Amino acid sequence: MAIFEYKARDIDGKTSVGVVDAPSETFAQDVLREKELSVISLRERKRITLFQSSLGFLNRVPRRDIVMFARQLAVMISATVPIVQALRILVKQTDTVSFKIIISEIADEVDGGAKLSATLARYPRVFGQFFVHMVRSGETTGKLDETLNYLADQEEKDYDLMSKIKGAMTYPAFVVGAMLVVGAAMMIFVIPKLTEVISQEGGSLPWSTKSVIWVSGFMTQFWWLILLIIVGVAVVYTTVAKTEKGKHLIDRLKMQMPVFGQIFQRIYLVRFSRSLSTLVVSGIPVTRSLEIVADVVGNTVYHDLTRETINEIEAGNSIATAFMRSEIIPPMLPQMMIVGEQTGKLDLVLEKIGNFYAKELDALISNLTALIEPIVMVVMGVGVAVMVMAILLPMYNMSETIGSALLRLIA
Repeated sequence: MAIFEYKARDIDGKTSVGVVDAPSETFAQDVLREKELSVISLRERKRITLFQSSLGFLNRVPRRDIVMFARQLAVMISATVPIVQALRILVKQTDTVSFKIIISEIADEVDGGAKLSATLARYPRVFGQFFVHMVRSGETTGKLDETLNYLADQEEKDYDLMSKIKGAMTYPAFVVGAMLVVGAAMMIFVIPKLTEVISQEGGSLPWSTKSVIWVSGFMTQFWWLILLIIVGVAVVYTTVAKTEKGKHLIDRLKMQMPVFGQIFQRIYLVRFSRSLSTLVVSGIPVTRSLEIVADVVGNTVYHDLTRETINEIEAGNSIATAFMRSEIIPPMLPQMMIVGEQTGKLDLVLEKIGNFYAKELDALISNLTALIEPIVMVVMGVGVAVMVMAILLPMYNMSETIGSALLRLIA
């Protein structure tokens, strides 16, 4: 299918412009004639849109905007507002310029005869496979309004989940970052001047002072090496993360991290359960739903496990077979999936599982937030204590020595 931009005149003589989705120019002209439009000009549009040809990081659409798009479109479709009209309304209500362009192009293509799901699929950076297949399911079953409501609910849950995680990590990340910046500034600019005075006095220095002097000297002379190492590590990590084996290793290490590993695991379980539940309840076959979920979860380890589950189902085994063999899956998940499979209520069971792990995730994040604050205070206290021992203690000893010398001189 190609997209053709047209300029045409209606039966009242008014000129209009738009786009039509058709396999050929001749077919596009037939579509326009059926709409009682007299073609003035017709040309094929290039596939590269303004959004797709620009730098991705400059045109990134916030997740919040996608959530609002899904919710508002669901409400308008439920209110029997035509899809094209609903999309035109959403263009006016969207603040993000790049998203305005995308919705406007979608409205033009749908008005030209294209299906909404096919049009959304042309913007994979904005609408993922899960979103597109949900819309396609609604179009197939004739329940687009209900499907959009399910989709809007799911998008809101995902958005709320990620917002909680980011909110919980913002304060600790800010404090730790500030500590590193202040510590580096102290070591490079302040400590050398103080230690120079101490070193000139001679005598034996405590180990803490020697350590601080060595670290300060190294950072002052070899700051470029430290910066080079940081950049090198970032480049190596990015390069390794782009390879299949490297990404698999990183994703597995994420789940083995102390404390944070449990949080990552709960995030993947919530995504898996909620996404699969939403797809199944929308009438999409289980195997196709699992294929979509494998790409939605966001972890290669769970991706491979989900693909293995598809093979088990095609071989006539239970959906929980592969999960029962895996060490990264809690026993409750496959047990509950078996119950849902046997009772024919897999979607309901998966929704309950997703809610359960979401509550566990909230508890883990709350505990981590409460634990990080005292840890940061302890680290700051240790840092201050080391500075006091390294700088003030030798200076105190110097003052005592000078005081004793003056007393002997007076005596």
